[in-house]
Amino acid sequence: MPSNEPIAAPKRLLTIQDISCVGQCSATVALPLVSACGVECAALPSAVLSNHTGGFPSWTFRDLTPDMAGIEAEWNKQGIRFDAFYTGYVCEPQIDPILSIMEHCAAPGALRFVDPAMADNGKLYVGFGADFPSKMARLCKGADYILPNLTEAAFLLGREPVLEGYGEAFVEETVAGLHALGAKNVVLTGVSFDPARLGTAVSDGSSIRYDFNPRLARMAHGTGDVFASVFAGAVLRGLPALDASALAADVVCASIEATPDSHWYGVCFERAIPMLADRLA
Repeated sequence: MPSNEPIAAPKRLLTIQDISCVGQCSATVALPLVSACGVECAALPSAVLSNHTGGFPSWTFRDLTPDMAGIEAEWNKQGIRFDAFYTGYVCEPQIDPILSIMEHCAAPGALRFVDPAMADNGKLYVGFGADFPSKMARLCKGADYILPNLTEAAFLLGREPVLEGYGEAFVEETVAGLHALGAKNVVLTGVSFDPARLGTAVSDGSSIRYDFNPRLARMAHGTGDVFASVFAGAVLRGLPALDASALAADVVCASIEATPDSHWYGVCFERAIPMLADRLA
């Protein structure tokens, strides 16, 4: 029999990051994966690139920073509000406009997810100067969840990255430093105490819990965006942070395993969407 209960409106998340027209990353990953979590996903492109910057020999780049203030003004005029914000790849001039949008376009209790997408494997991404991590730290201050990898965490703390040979004490110190920046919850990715396993450290400021998956032989572009998108969507669906992290990691692994070797520029996350929807059903 049909139910007479009113249908609840879905949560609305605004993702703020670039659109790489080719290359499965950033907004082209966030839109389908957050939507697959049953969350409305709005998008504010920070830039438009012909393709992402990892592995391609060249690219075009269109900075959309000048459009941000006008978009915010229009949203405020129409009373458009968001239950969550999720930032990914952004550049320094966009940080103040983003903070303004987060302040003025937030629904009551809106959450802030910050993926400080700026570095990996011990190096900053192309185009970011050595002072950029201190700028990104401003977005992390007051964020409900930040999702750095080990390299990004080190740069946020003004340290040289340490990617192997560490123990739990190192992770605890790193997480404590990230909380000291003002982050309420920390999800540190790329953590490994065993060459056969790779995972996350999830901290609410009082305790750290870990989740691990078998380490896959292949590394791929865009997996951080897959992880962050699923994590944000799952939290908005009501999952605790550790469960959301575990689900996001499973989707990343399934995406990598579904990707043929010839598909070098990203992962076939589309093939993991049915699994994601089933897990959240």
